[in-house]
Amino acid sequence: MVEIPQANEGMNLTTTRSQFPVSSLSNGDHRKFSLGGCSSYDTDSIVSSSSGVFSGYDTLDAPPNYDFYTNTEVFGRAKKSRPSLFQLHSNPQDDPSPPPLYEENSEDKQSPEEDEPAEPPPEPTRFGWAQGVMIRCMLNIWGVILYLRLPWITAQAGIGLTWVIILVSSSITGITGLSTSAIATNGKVKGGGTYFLISRSLGPELGGSIGLIFAFANAVAVAMHTVGFAETVQALMQESEVSMVDRLNDIRIIGVITVTCLLAISMAGMEWESKAQVMFFFIIMISFASYIVGTITPSTPEKESKGFFSYRADIFATNFVPGWRGLEGSFFGMFSIFFPSATGILAGANISGDLKEPNVAIPRGTMLAIFWTTISYLIISATIGSCVVRDASGLNESFIPTVLQGECLGVACNYNWDFTECIANKTCPYGLINNYQTMSLVSACAPLITAGIFGATLSSALACLVSAPKVFQCLCKDNLYPGIGFFGKGYGKNNEPLRSYLLAYVIAICFILIAELNTIAPIISNFFLCSYALINFSCFHASITNSPGWRPTFRFYSKWLSLLGAVVSVIIMFLLTWWAALIAIGIVIFLLGYVLYKKPSVNWGSSVQASTYNMALSHCIGLNQVEDHIKNYRPQCLVLSGPPCMRPSMVDFISTFTKNQSLMICANVIMGGPTTDAVDSANTSIHLNWLNKRRIKSFYHTVVADDCRSGVQMLLQSTGLGRMRPNVLVMGYKRNWRKAQPSNIDNYIGILHDAFVSQYGVCILRMKEGLDISRTMQAHVNLGFETSTEKGIGTRSPTDTTTTPTIETSLDPETLMAMSQPATVFQSRQGKKTIDVYWVSDDGGLTLLLPYLLTRKKRWARCKVRVFVGGDVQQIEEQKQELKGLISRFRLGFQDIQVLPDINGKPQSENIKRFEDLIAPYRVSTVQKNDQAADETTKDYPWMVSDYEVEKFKAKSLRQIRLSEVIQDYSRDAALIVVTMPVGRRGACPSALYMAWLESVSRDLRPPVLLVRGNQENVLTLYCQ
Repeated sequence: MVEIPQANEGMNLTTTRSQFPVSSLSNGDHRKFSLGGCSSYDTDSIVSSSSGVFSGYDTLDAPPNYDFYTNTEVFGRAKKSRPSLFQLHSNPQDDPSPPPLYEENSEDKQSPEEDEPAEPPPEPTRFGWAQGVMIRCMLNIWGVILYLRLPWITAQAGIGLTWVIILVSSSITGITGLSTSAIATNGKVKGGGTYFLISRSLGPELGGSIGLIFAFANAVAVAMHTVGFAETVQALMQESEVSMVDRLNDIRIIGVITVTCLLAISMAGMEWESKAQVMFFFIIMISFASYIVGTITPSTPEKESKGFFSYRADIFATNFVPGWRGLEGSFFGMFSIFFPSATGILAGANISGDLKEPNVAIPRGTMLAIFWTTISYLIISATIGSCVVRDASGLNESFIPTVLQGECLGVACNYNWDFTECIANKTCPYGLINNYQTMSLVSACAPLITAGIFGATLSSALACLVSAPKVFQCLCKDNLYPGIGFFGKGYGKNNEPLRSYLLAYVIAICFILIAELNTIAPIISNFFLCSYALINFSCFHASITNSPGWRPTFRFYSKWLSLLGAVVSVIIMFLLTWWAALIAIGIVIFLLGYVLYKKPSVNWGSSVQASTYNMALSHCIGLNQVEDHIKNYRPQCLVLSGPPCMRPSMVDFISTFTKNQSLMICANVIMGGPTTDAVDSANTSIHLNWLNKRRIKSFYHTVVADDCRSGVQMLLQSTGLGRMRPNVLVMGYKRNWRKAQPSNIDNYIGILHDAFVSQYGVCILRMKEGLDISRTMQAHVNLGFETSTEKGIGTRSPTDTTTTPTIETSLDPETLMAMSQPATVFQSRQGKKTIDVYWVSDDGGLTLLLPYLLTRKKRWARCKVRVFVGGDVQQIEEQKQELKGLISRFRLGFQDIQVLPDINGKPQSENIKRFEDLIAPYRVSTVQKNDQAADETTKDYPWMVSDYEVEKFKAKSLRQIRLSEVIQDYSRDAALIVVTMPVGRRGACPSALYMAWLESVSRDLRPPVLLVRGNQENVLTLYCQ
């Protein structure tokens, strides 16, 4: 883009932007590209015809904008988009075909009236922190335990230890609230509540398992709270001597009717549900007010007979200390009973999708709910412990105007009430420790306490009935488990999960009809505790990984407190009910294992990913401090596979001995300069997906280079990280090399020399049917391996194995991936065959190590390894015993050792003739090597072979021919043939001659042939240190 020099200083440049579009004119194609917030531009309209000094000024650089970082759009306003790097960096005249990295401004775009609806979509109902979170959490925390069990716990543990129990419980839930607040403020929170928070923090594995059981637990909790309400109603009916069928069926009938009414409220919409919750909240507050008024109201003789004396210091002092009774009379017994009443802090977070500002509402509402409910528990415990004695008879006859001291038991004696008889006999029906309805006794209006119990149970049931579908809907949309997507559909402006509502209703009805909630209740409590533990662990894990993406705006949390909360939550699970804790953890592990097995294709940037990166980085750096040792040598393979799907046999074979054991990197060289298309091809994830689908544990690395050999040189020098670097280069055999361009032959052999110079071992795999299947798959073939622009004998890949002419038509990579993955011989069991190893030259032991690694795998475990070596006919037995002793000290387990005395003999004349025919097209036979003309010829054409070189390397050539004859005799039926590869001197051995050696050794063999050459350094050792 050309900028016009500034003529007047002080002018505002933003007012001089070009009012005319800029386009790229290529071959008559007039393109316009949209810059989102920027005006469209024409790259040819460098100077505008509009008036003004700076009419052509346009840098394309846009200032920071909210739209650049969000995925949502605002009705009535086009979403702005940041200029792409191509727009800022590339020259349209140099690149006439820019990639579609941004939205095109089509000229026939419809008018806004046709594109957009006339009216904005209806705004869904959203709630603030008070109505949406605080009230909802407070209602879910308060329950029947507050009304029916807290006075009893106070009598058992005393006011002092009851406060300890309340504060410890609130501390645990408070820590969980802090962790929830931190996670909820680390980015935009959508619907899904607890499941969304855990899954986006710890990943789909733990998030999915907790999401499923948390939704189920909430659905069953609906039944629990509804049955609690039904039991209270049935007790009132029994007092009035009213019955429908019998006690159990009455509870079922009342429960079904109640949960049906709650379902109607929920399906009517969040507005109605929220109004119902507010109504329940006021009912509970009125019941609290009635209770407080009752404590300060003077007691009547009837209430005194039942143990209520209003505020008394001596009653407070007596009830301040514990008074344990019964089997449950212990601190942990009382704690296990009270703790479930402190839960319910996630009710607000569970409707995160219906909150106006979840990042603000969840922290503020949750923490205030925990604070106010804790205060209410402390007040009720202290007040009722100051007003009511532990034991009372309820009989007016217990009042005695004058009580003889020493003959009366209990603090009530100070007020002329003698409950000695029932205390001694343990038959007192009233008092804190005997009567669960003590709050009704104390209250100024007893029916208001009953109304409070109704409000507490119904509000909790309604909150759970809303939470379960909301959490389950988000889980269904993520498709982590099969068969649940049907329930994820939303309806209406609030995207209400009506199908999930019905599912939760059915589950609740089933458990109401079963009416065996005493058994299922501990499991449900442990499910909630599992959620608390994982939320705390999520906060700790995200903090400890030091991920740059962990930036919560809520700062009042501690990673160590979160860890403490997670550990304590697990401990409490076992304190409550150990068998229920084991069941809950078992279900979580089972669901976790399923998601791990399925490996869902989701990427949420979880802390587990950050932790994996940290661990990998730490271990890689740690390896730098460890010196290499022969005992820890592993063949770490750089496989020149091109696109891995083109050579599946090679990839499968190398993966056989590297999987879970050593490094494997599939490499590809893309020919050409660093163009946009080449970079896009290099960065594609299609090939990694193919490897993962085939369950091959390998990296995939691509480089862009001018030619194949330069690309391989780049790979040899730069591939790997620290000690995690390849040390073996694996290539495919260039089977039809005689039809290839002579320069391609030289490049192929040059790659071998480059590998040896870089101290790599080299493996060349040859198969009779070839390795490259690109012809059959009709897919794109790497030009660096397949074609050449030179004219000569032919074109061929350095790692190619089939006769494949240049393919002019290529398929899209996605289409290639959609095709079925071809089966190869290396994917099946090899049976009782042999692996024949021709260790004709000592290369450090790599030729022996690779077959040993193969036999450790199930597919090759039944194969017998035979080792063939050359020897002297006069010393066959001695050499055999010597070699057996050496191999036994290597502990490889190879027993079949054969010495071949005739391996150095003269080959048959017809095979010599075949070898001469191989190199005949590359002979320089008119002059000798020491002639200047021949020297210049071989210098300009290094693949040419002179008579001097033929004679110089005659012995080595005959050895390869003879070795081929031996292999033909001994190994026709082997599963695999491993041969030590000959080495030609760089600059001295012509590439065509070297290629003829490789051809002679490996041709006309049915089994796969692996030519192996180590870097002449030991990879096997006799010693233990």
